[in-house]
Amino acid sequence: MLNVPVYNQEGKIVGKEKLDSQIFGLPPKPELIHQVVVSLLANQRHPFAHTKTKGEIRGGGRKPWRQKGTGRARAGSIRSPLWRGGGIVFGPNKEKNYNKKINKKIKKQVFYMCLSDKVKDKKFIVLDTFELKEIKTKTFFTILSKLIPDREKNEKIKILLSLSENNLNTIKSARNIKNLKTMPVTKLNILDCLRSNYLITTLKGLKIIQEHFKK
Repeated sequence: MLNVPVYNQEGKIVGKEKLDSQIFGLPPKPELIHQVVVSLLANQRHPFAHTKTKGEIRGGGRKPWRQKGTGRARAGSIRSPLWRGGGIVFGPNKEKNYNKKINKKIKKQVFYMCLSDKVKDKKFIVLDTFELKEIKTKTFFTILSKLIPDREKNEKIKILLSLSENNLNTIKSARNIKNLKTMPVTKLNILDCLRSNYLITTLKGLKIIQEHFKK
């Protein structure tokens, strides 16, 4: 049976919670994870680089000189790629599509693997509840230090805080803390899970994960 300890805001264990082994108990498949991550990053890519082809260059409607009798090579337009300032052949184009198709079942399976890896490495932290009565970054950082003692010494540790509901006091208290990201549980995704070292949620959040992402 797969269990995870439940903490309070003081960093003390107050119980255990059973996890769905179909979501949190999958062994990782690096090749599959790599394939999905490459696809996701490609789908986020926007083709900004663009060079003008011969048809997009302005001017050149008139033939530069007559066809014969000048002693020079034949030329039909100054827009030719052979001319300085002319069109570019095989250059980058903004119409290029980088999108890659991802199988929905595979994508869901990889997401489960990311969650399973966090549980396996004991970097999936579940709180009984998470509430702040006021907007106070210092209070938030104190709670964080009790849950993850290494975070106080190493600011490079990346933390993803995923709550069941939008608590403005929590969000505003967390926004000035380096390498900390907050998001609703329903918006959890593969890339953010992989980029973070720790994933923190609540019992309500855990329940939503096991219900929402299993559909």
